Amino acid sequence: MIMTEESRWRDLFSSKNAPSAIVLSLGVGLMAINTLIAITILPSIVKDIGGLNLYAWNTTLFVMASIIGSILSVRLLSVSGARNAYLVAALVFFIGSLICTLAPTMEIMLIGRTIQGLGGGFLFALSYLMINLVFEQSLWPRAIALISGVWGVSTLIGPAIGGLFAEMNAWRYAFGIMIPAILLYALFAYLILPKKQEQNRTKTPLPTVQLILLSTAILVVSSGSLSQDVRINIIGVAVAVILVFLLIIYERRTSARLLPENTFSFRSPHMILFATIFLLMLGLASDVFVPYFLQILHGQSPLAAGYIVASAALGWTLGEMLSASWQGAKMRFSIMSGPIFMLIGMLLLFVMLPFQSAGEWQIMVLITLGLGLFGFGVGFGWPHLLTRILQVSSKADKNIAGSSITTIQLFSSAFGSALAGMIVNIFGFYKPGGVEGAVSSSYWLFLIFSIAPILALLTAYKSAKIKVEK
Repeated sequence: MIMTEESRWRDLFSSKNAPSAIVLSLGVGLMAINTLIAITILPSIVKDIGGLNLYAWNTTLFVMASIIGSILSVRLLSVSGARNAYLVAALVFFIGSLICTLAPTMEIMLIGRTIQGLGGGFLFALSYLMINLVFEQSLWPRAIALISGVWGVSTLIGPAIGGLFAEMNAWRYAFGIMIPAILLYALFAYLILPKKQEQNRTKTPLPTVQLILLSTAILVVSSGSLSQDVRINIIGVAVAVILVFLLIIYERRTSARLLPENTFSFRSPHMILFATIFLLMLGLASDVFVPYFLQILHGQSPLAAGYIVASAALGWTLGEMLSASWQGAKMRFSIMSGPIFMLIGMLLLFVMLPFQSAGEWQIMVLITLGLGLFGFGVGFGWPHLLTRILQVSSKADKNIAGSSITTIQLFSSAFGSALAGMIVNIFGFYKPGGVEGAVSSSYWLFLIFSIAPILALLTAYKSAKIKVEK
């Protein structure tokens, strides 16, 4: 019997599947909301406890710890089982949030943000790891779309919560409100998830060397991007590339793998799929400076700029929800055409964003449309790209494949943000700065980053042609 698209969505939310779907998606939602709350209230934190010189490290350490959490999640799940793994993840996230709530100095805040990142990485990766364990394969694209869609919705909720508490000069409550939410989530996960999950519980060796190389690469490239010296920016990116190259060499020779087997073979379907994800996430990272450009060049308030940029996340969510149930030719179309939508959105931003305006609605609509298409292009084929990574992985590699999705996604975002920082730095973001610097740096940022969706067109075409078992 052939299931319709509507029936597949209905099956995902059936009494059998709905509780697991809610646990998986809410875990991602907690991390996403917390991330966006922190970004929104950081200026208020600095104003209260100081530490402006450590401002950017809040994000750097959080992302690095999230990547470590995503890598360690395979071991956590295999050793602890589903229920205990989620409880450990929630506990780590709870401790980090409590430290952030009570932090008297920025140094203590950074400790809390690092612990939060570790717990968030666990929650994020466990959601993808659990998909192939709790859902039938026909439901994987919709489960992935649901989990990723929650991130998009959180993009609207996080800034609102953070902005509200920032306006009230009560930033500690923004972190504090997460504490009861985490406890309720942990209770829900305990009641819903099985104590033991049918899976291979053999302890696989930890990819310690790769973990060190990847973490160091993130620290180096992020540290380099914080400098206003272009030479340091370039050195940071170069050293990070060398470290990743060393990781690839070691990964091909060791049994303690970070990624599915033979990922770095030119004949591997994983390489094509990961390359597509990397390029899409790399291109998406260019929006990190858009709120600043909207404020400086188009007179938007911080809150308005934040919600205009949120249209990219909304576009991502709409793209996923639209295509998640597609199969056959329509599914292949969504994978191949995603980079085209992304390129169109980027070109709209390239044309409209670098030129100063008084914020006329016609211009804001076109910029918002560009950002929406930008995100839509990523989300349109996203559930099928991730599903294919699971489908082409051997049974023994299913867990590694699930965690690798999060690892590649987070690393791509971190590397893309650092690369964007280097580009705007080179083209005048700091010197001369102001309107002139914003015009020049935004122009070159979107011109250079448009290469990412163009390259993604090639890898997406190959990704769509990969044959998988149904």
